[in-house]
This record gives sequence, structure tokens and C-alpha cells, in this order.
Amino acid sequence: MRQVKLNRRAVPLRAAVAAITGAWVVVVFASVACADDKDAAQPAAAAQAGEGKPFNQTIPGTDVSFQMVPIPGGTFKMGSPEGEEDRKTDEGPQVEIEVEPFYMGAHEVTWAEYDQFLQNYHRLGGLDGDKRPVIPADKLADAVSYPTPLYELEAGPVLDRMGRGGKYPAVIMSHFAAKQYTKWLSKKTGRFYRLPTEAEWEYACRAGTKGGYSFGDDAKTLGDYAWYFENSENEDGEPGYREVGQKKPNPWGLYDMHGNVAEWCIDEYSEDWYKKFAGKKTKAADFIHWANTPTQHPRVIRGGGWESEGTDVRSAARIPSERNMNKRDPQEPKSPYWLTEGFWIGFRVVSPVKQPSQADMQKFWEADDPSTKEILKRDREIREIVQGPGDGKQAAAVK
Repeated sequence: MRQVKLNRRAVPLRAAVAAITGAWVVVVFASVACADDKDAAQPAAAAQAGEGKPFNQTIPGTDVSFQMVPIPGGTFKMGSPEGEEDRKTDEGPQVEIEVEPFYMGAHEVTWAEYDQFLQNYHRLGGLDGDKRPVIPADKLADAVSYPTPLYELEAGPVLDRMGRGGKYPAVIMSHFAAKQYTKWLSKKTGRFYRLPTEAEWEYACRAGTKGGYSFGDDAKTLGDYAWYFENSENEDGEPGYREVGQKKPNPWGLYDMHGNVAEWCIDEYSEDWYKKFAGKKTKAADFIHWANTPTQHPRVIRGGGWESEGTDVRSAARIPSERNMNKRDPQEPKSPYWLTEGFWIGFRVVSPVKQPSQADMQKFWEADDPSTKEILKRDREIREIVQGPGDGKQAAAVK
């Protein structure tokens, strides 16, 4: 008999109406050109969603690429109505949110993409200590922290069984590690990438729809759009995630917004957050719940995963991260990069049309809790100042 360990709290969904507005402007860092739009497959629904066009982003120095889909600006109601089936109290009251246009990954970040980031620890860790110049204190903000190696003895067999590499979604990373990946990706490509805000995530998931799911309220068709508890069993009888993009996309061309693996958002989780904005129209940027906690938890996780019940992959479902998601890590302090219970947690990236200030970029990239900041002072940390194509040779690694 199939047994699945549920490592998180289940939560419901949201209703939304998207008013499509906003002009599209391609924003990149100086000296780096955007990937060629003409090579991108263009979902019909996404093409109708706004003036922006999908584009393929190649990670420089590799043959790995991923597609970014345009999300039009608009206004929607975030949260689920009181009469929605299986609604949780943290999904309300519904609030009116105004969202600026942005681009979002057509699917979750895959192992093929994430491995390009992970391999840097081994690449630089193999250098003799005297060949790792120290980054000056005034340049630390420019450096990327690379995750220490995964605990292969325990995590490796699970990942190998479910699929590791290629188009399988990357999982088990912490909130901080996901943010550092977006920083590394931004530096490598010259285009600003980050995690989505919770409001952006739900807005994109809904894609102008009002029902419990992006395809409506009929859960009988959920299997056409999502890998979840009822259909995630593999041929070996064990459940797990699948390669991205196997199911139908939502109306804006986004795959796996429901199920497969759940996804990190930038926000701190608070059960009562919506109440602060009841009865007033709020810009998505002002709705962000910037973290103010002693550790990396709780942070918002959205979309549900392969082990989730159907009600828990709905558009409005909210899941808080918890400290026990890393309970089997034998280290003290525990790793700031990995979650021993996070085989159902991944993420996808967004790139806003409007470029923020450098200070705001840093807020989306850096550690936002004192515990992680303290752990990062360890000798085993490896950082690098990453320079994009055209900027010359990459800076040397440091401890």
C-alpha cells in the first residue's frame, strides 16, 4: 500500500479577476543582451495575455536554457471567497491587488538549471586555500554564496529514484538557497531574476480565472493539469515528481502551477496578513510581507506538490515553511541551504518588466534572518563575485 509522509500543513485557494493592462519594456543589466525571442515557443494563450513575448533564456557558458512567459499587468482579488469549499482562514479576507507586468518561468527550475549553480562549490572548493582571494568587506554584497554539498547518503537515493537531472524539477533547497540561485542567475545573464512575491504567484496561477483552480472548480479534471496525491505514483509503486511540462498549462502558458512540486515565494508567512489590507486596493509591491523572523521560517510556499491532496493545490492555498522541514540534518547549526524533508519543494523564477533599484534587488537576494546571517560566517562557506558575459573573467572564489 502506498504511503506518503506529509511534511506540511494543507491550505486552500483564491479567486481572482485579471484586468489586463500595462506596457511592456524589456529590462536587462547593461552589457548583456536578452535571449532571442524568436526561438521561444509561444503558447497561444500567453500571446493573447499581453504585448510582451515569451523568450528563451540560456545560462551563459552552458547549453541549458529555459522559457520565460509574459504576465500582463492587472488587478485581481487575492484570496478565496468565504463560500469556497475547503477554504482556510488564512486565505481571507479577499483583497484587491494591483500587479505590474513581469515574466515568469514557464515551469519550475529544473535540476539541469540548478546543477549549474551547485557545481560551483565543488569547482572552487577544490582550489588550494591560498588560491582563494578574500573578498573585501565592501564587496560582500556583490558575492554569491554557493550551497554546501547535499547529504548524498540520505537524500541521494530518494532523488535518484524520482529523477535527478534533465527536466526534473529541482527540490529540497532552502528559501535562502533559492534566493541565491536567482542572484547567481542574474549576475550570469545580466537580467534581474528573483523569486515571485506571493501576490504575483497567485495572480499568475489564476491567469484571469476566478475558480478554485486555473481551469475552473471541477476537481475531476485536476489530473489533466497537475501531478498530485492521486496520480503521482510511479511504476515502482512509489510516488514522486515528474518532468516539468507534462500536463496542460494554465491560460497564460504556465505549467505545473498546480502540483508537481510546491514553490517558494519571497514573503514571510502570516496567517492574518490579508486582514491588514481588507477593503482597500493595494499594489503588489506594498503587499509583500518582508521577513522579520529569527530564522528562515515561516516563509510562503505555494501550489502544492506531488504528495498534496487535490484541495491543497488550489490557486489560493497557502503553506508555511517550518523549522522541522530540516529536522534530520545532523549538523549544528543546521544547513542554511537544504531541507531534509523538502523533496516536494522547488521554485520558479520571475523577472519584472520594471527594473528595481540595486538596494531592492539585494532585498530579494540576501539572507533576511539573523540565524542564517550568523551561519554564513562559517569557514566552510564559499562565495564568488560572479560577472556576466562580456564583463571579463570571473573573480576567484573565497572562503
